[in-house]
Amino acid sequence: MKSVSANTQSKRLVGRKAVDFVKDGMQIGIGTGSTVAFFIGELGRRVRQGWQIRGAATSYYTRLLCHRSGIPMMDSMTLDHLDLAVDGADEIDPSLNAIKGGGGAHTCEKVIASMADEFILIADESKLVSGLCMHYPLPVEVIPAALSLAEKRIRSLGGTPSVRMAVCKDGPVITENGNFILDITFQTAPEDLELLDIQLKKIPGLLETGLFLGMAKKALIGSADSVRVLLPEE
Repeated sequence: MKSVSANTQSKRLVGRKAVDFVKDGMQIGIGTGSTVAFFIGELGRRVRQGWQIRGAATSYYTRLLCHRSGIPMMDSMTLDHLDLAVDGADEIDPSLNAIKGGGGAHTCEKVIASMADEFILIADESKLVSGLCMHYPLPVEVIPAALSLAEKRIRSLGGTPSVRMAVCKDGPVITENGNFILDITFQTAPEDLELLDIQLKKIPGLLETGLFLGMAKKALIGSADSVRVLLPEE
């Protein structure tokens, strides 16, 4: 098993390496998570050296980190285009399809990623899998009024939904959009992820899934002493 220190080192390496794909003057989308935090730290250092970049955050957590690092921020509500978006992932398959949403921000993360000319995933090597939805649950964001309906429809699709519960408060996790998160597990891996994504989005009140399919142009994967650049397999 990889040690905590080795895991942190790989995240640090890949987060800092991702800044090499940023050019001075860019407008960039900035994701959420522990690996992205290292990206933000290095990006802030470049800004203090004189870089003129602006960021669009995918969560309050990211916005706070960027503010503390001195990175000028934009409101995604006023944007429809970004030069680049960089974000982490919970699982990444050989085609660079990914599951995101462990931090509860996948709806905004998908909006930001969709705006970008290039979307890059950054992760440590433990996030690489042969197929999605086999080891990590698939998060979906659901409005509270649709909770029971969404649970029923998800079960009909072969999934087992579970309301994500908060750790430091009573009750469910509430997203920044004011909604619930259902984490879906499957007995066997879904054969057609694109079909599953479509079927889930047809459920009334289900806002967005954590499936990021065909969106990433490359993935940077960190180990304890190196970073690999992966391209999607055909």
